[in-house]
Amino acid sequence: MKKYLLPSLRLTLVLLILLCVIYPLFIALIGKMSPGGGEGVKVYRDGKVVGYENIAQAFKSDKYFQPRPSAVGYNAVGSGASNSGPTNPDYLKHVQAAIDTFMIHNPGINKSDIPAELVTASGSGLDPDLSPEGVKIQVKRIARLRSIPEQALFNLVEEHTEKPLFGIFGPPKVNVLKLNIALDEMQKSN
Repeated sequence: MKKYLLPSLRLTLVLLILLCVIYPLFIALIGKMSPGGGEGVKVYRDGKVVGYENIAQAFKSDKYFQPRPSAVGYNAVGSGASNSGPTNPDYLKHVQAAIDTFMIHNPGINKSDIPAELVTASGSGLDPDLSPEGVKIQVKRIARLRSIPEQALFNLVEEHTEKPLFGIFGPPKVNVLKLNIALDEMQKSN
């Protein structure tokens, strides 16, 4: 018994030190070296924090670009998806309701042109980015409500489109919060 007890106690002690001390310190160090120092990258407007770069938030007014729907109500405390599959009748009703709502707020858009990302939540429920197509389909509504030429809005979207990393890793994306802040700034300067 002694033959097995001492090695297992040593292994337990080594693993406790490795996994409960060294690994968490290593991850904390990586977090401190990341943008935002592990606290998240804050987005400012007029010197005030209005959100975080990697956390979506709801915009109630049709005068703003809308982000992806959120299964958690944009609450960063409890991120998560609905966990419903694409054949779940309740999920399909929810998606259809999102399509209907989108079409009410964006008249003249064909149902088949609506990107899936605008009617389905992301895996975290907090995805702050949309594809350029997901943003551009909203331009007509915003141009009408804000009396801004559509081309000016398309140019704004292009300015805020982040290209894939090294041109090959990931799709192009647009941060909705930053885009909406730039939209307000654009209108303020006109």
